[in-house]
Amino acid sequence: MQFLGAINFPLPLLASATETADSSMVLAAVLLSLVVIYFASKVGGELSNRFGLPPVLGELVSGVVVGVSVLHLLVFAKGGADSSNLIITFLQSTAGLKPEAAAGVFAAQSEVVSVLAELGVIILLFEIGLESNLKDLMAVGIQASVVAVVGVVVPFTAGTVGLMTLFGIDALPAIFAGAALTATSIGITSKVLSELGRLNSREGQIILGAAVIDDVLGIIVLAVVASLAKNGAVDVSQVVYLIISATGFLLGAIALGNFFNKSFVAIADKLKTRGELVIPAFIFAFLMSYLAAAIQLEAILGAFAAGLVLEETDKRKELQKLICPIADMLVPIFFVTVGAKTDLGVLNPAIPSNREGLIIATFLILVAIFGKLITGFVVFGQPGINRLAIGVGMIPRGEVGLVFLGIGSSIGILSKPLEAAIIMMVILTTFLAPPLLRIVFPDPEAVGVANETLILETSGTPLAMESPAAAAQKSNDATNAEATPDGN
Repeated sequence: MQFLGAINFPLPLLASATETADSSMVLAAVLLSLVVIYFASKVGGELSNRFGLPPVLGELVSGVVVGVSVLHLLVFAKGGADSSNLIITFLQSTAGLKPEAAAGVFAAQSEVVSVLAELGVIILLFEIGLESNLKDLMAVGIQASVVAVVGVVVPFTAGTVGLMTLFGIDALPAIFAGAALTATSIGITSKVLSELGRLNSREGQIILGAAVIDDVLGIIVLAVVASLAKNGAVDVSQVVYLIISATGFLLGAIALGNFFNKSFVAIADKLKTRGELVIPAFIFAFLMSYLAAAIQLEAILGAFAAGLVLEETDKRKELQKLICPIADMLVPIFFVTVGAKTDLGVLNPAIPSNREGLIIATFLILVAIFGKLITGFVVFGQPGINRLAIGVGMIPRGEVGLVFLGIGSSIGILSKPLEAAIIMMVILTTFLAPPLLRIVFPDPEAVGVANETLILETSGTPLAMESPAAAAQKSNDATNAEATPDGN
């Protein structure tokens, strides 16, 4: 789940920054940032792949390396960093950027890269929607709903009560921290599932469906808690509005697919110029994203819904191929940026102010992990399903927890130790989920080989009892032997 639709890009700040800064310097800073992002994502992804880990984990870690925690190559104004980062320094040394203009260039560059990252995750969720099957998602709707509800209620209750009883934290900040535990980062989990080839498995569909529902529940929880923190009371009308609008949007998107599919194909067939298929698809995806954001939902929820609708068309496979290179350009910006914004300085126990946060963080991390792991064991009516994998898939919080943190900090209800604890919880759950998913989901090829071996050992090797892959291989070997009697 991502609260991207709830984030308002400060366009006046961007406008004022570019007014006081040379636009060519802003462009130069953005280009250098993209060089750093793409280089880091490729190196991190390749190294991660060599160690048998999902490439997305390498992109996240490489983001940490180039970000505020290590090299300070990619830092952002919102994170409290100043303009003395290496990219701005390099521009001052090589491109003649004046010191008095550095702050404006830095602010504008930060906003542009952030917008590109948000666009990247919208493209990612649109792509994931295209790869998902609406009928399969609806088939696991009840199970996904149960998983989502349990995944919100258990960590929220355990986190809030535990912080109040074990650490003596006041009710309001404890409730806010408990709310930060409810989120699930659909972007990270869905990317890893796609890389593992498990997106359309029963487990993958339940995780994906639960994450979508979790998205809606998370928006409602955020609205309720923020209203409580600001006003001391919950705005019931706002909560009712969010519930109705979220439910109506999702049901409307599903109903839209029943008659929009043929219209989309007919329009695409009539267009003869370049981009005749992908441009109308993006128009639809961005329009759905806008509608979701306009009714105070998540922009990525609209993109995902658009992907689900277009998945039902007979242009789906062609559209997937066209979107893939675009996703390759934009999605790494999102993952590297998430890592770059992560400050690992809060993990340093040598700083006294971090020690209390470390203790609270240990508690929050345990609640965050086990509060989601338990969700897999509430799935019913699915014999033989990998329940542990479902629980693991719900663990990552991603930048969602950081959004909760940002709102809590702006309201002024979170102490420094509690802020540090939430950051650490987000960091660990984000980086822990991808390798754990690799572990709990066995390699499909290894499983296939094991099944073939088992069949051969138990059936005496009759060809009719072997797996299709083994039978096809033996048939090919026999054909080749007949074609070459000498065996060479």
